[in-house]
Amino acid sequence: MDLEKTKNSAFAEVRNAADSGTLEQIRVKYLGRKGELTLILRSLKDLSIDERKKIGPPANILKRGLEDFIYKREKEIKAGHLSAAQRSVDLTRPGKRISRGHLHPLTKIDEEVRRIFTSMNFSVVSGPEIETEYYNFDALNIPANHPARDMWDTLWLKNSKLLLRTHTSPVQIRYMEVHQPPFQIIVPGRVFRYEATDASHEINFYQVEGLMIGPNVTLANFKFIVEEFFRKLYGPKVQFRFRPSYFPFVEPGLEVDIKLTGDKWLEVMGAGMVHRNVFDAVHYNPEQVQGFAFGMGLDRLAMIKYNIPDIRLFYSGDLRFIRQF
Repeated sequence: MDLEKTKNSAFAEVRNAADSGTLEQIRVKYLGRKGELTLILRSLKDLSIDERKKIGPPANILKRGLEDFIYKREKEIKAGHLSAAQRSVDLTRPGKRISRGHLHPLTKIDEEVRRIFTSMNFSVVSGPEIETEYYNFDALNIPANHPARDMWDTLWLKNSKLLLRTHTSPVQIRYMEVHQPPFQIIVPGRVFRYEATDASHEINFYQVEGLMIGPNVTLANFKFIVEEFFRKLYGPKVQFRFRPSYFPFVEPGLEVDIKLTGDKWLEVMGAGMVHRNVFDAVHYNPEQVQGFAFGMGLDRLAMIKYNIPDIRLFYSGDLRFIRQF
């Protein structure tokens, strides 16, 4: 039994092992059930007491030493499989700061609009984006033969009388059908128009509709609410201009312009007193209640607030744009 020869060959083979598979084969060769060192230890029972004392202790020391050396070599092999970048990690270096997400500017303006109107006791309601012709047009005093339908470039669904809503006004009808005045609501949501896209037009965009109905609601109430809203949104120095206009579902109709700086007026809202025909459609008595409605584009409000020159940037998916907010 030449323990020294077994020791030298075993340690040399372990030292030269290039992978874990080879290392396992070496372990089995020397320490397995039929391994060379294992057979030496098992043969001790056939030796005399003096031979056992001579061979036993160094054989056990060799076994433990070989096990430790195999374990260390296994760690070296695993460390060697790491990439250069992994092996050169500086554990004392501060970690990279985790990047936080950014709210989309349309989300920010939507949240701000909701907050301002709810602070003035308005409720926020919603409705379907796929609408019927009745709710999108007929009930809003826009019958099939009405020339005002040309104002809305409608996307009709194939083989159906349904359409993608062209404004959020249908939700007003749906709400009035199941609620009795007085109330005041806003309806933020996405709308769709079949039109060419450019810096100020998109095929889908966001609107917020407003409606206030009661026995004594007048344009004076509308003027106060609108001015209060824009002052909270853009600051106390906003100037206002109200111009007569036409919308089929209100009479009289008007448009609201604002001026922030310089001499440029910005058109931001269409509005007016709810038309009697609309009240008839929802079975309200126009002799007992009256009210106003208004609508404005959230995209337009965001473009003004954040000085964004092109509406298409909102829908580009470009993270460089979103990270600014």
